[in-house]
Amino acid sequence: MAGKKSKKKKQVDDPNSKHVCTNRKARHEYDIVDELECGISLVGSEVKSIRNAKISIEEAYARVRGGELWLVGANINEYPQANLMNHEPKRTRKLLVHKRELHKFAESAEQQGFTLVPLDVYFSKGRIKVRIGLAKGRNLYDKRQKLKGTTDRKEIRQAMLKHQ
Repeated sequence: MAGKKSKKKKQVDDPNSKHVCTNRKARHEYDIVDELECGISLVGSEVKSIRNAKISIEEAYARVRGGELWLVGANINEYPQANLMNHEPKRTRKLLVHKRELHKFAESAEQQGFTLVPLDVYFSKGRIKVRIGLAKGRNLYDKRQKLKGTTDRKEIRQAMLKHQ
């Protein structure tokens, strides 16, 4: 066995698939019931800004209007080199999704207490994708209970590692 060399596969990170932005508040403020991956319709300077991670979806939400899904309130900063051909930072952007998926999500979103919240923005095979979550708002005591549960699990994990 001394003559054999173990071959390790090198994982090459694909430059076109990377994580750009996460809405960390969404997981705290809402219970995520279901998720949907959507494309997004953008102009060139918006794509350049997103590649530079100049996007914020903290205050954004999705809305169904006229049988189409729209992203409202997402802030994509202007691209400095675009001069005259720049975009409006807080414009409403169309989300690209199949009709079947949209109808399923729209029915659920119309129910009392549900909303559509963007969770992540990322590149997949060179295309920008937005993960939308069907969410139900949490009350203050639910948020406290969730935080307490996560800290308890973390303490238990640390105690078990310490005793091994």
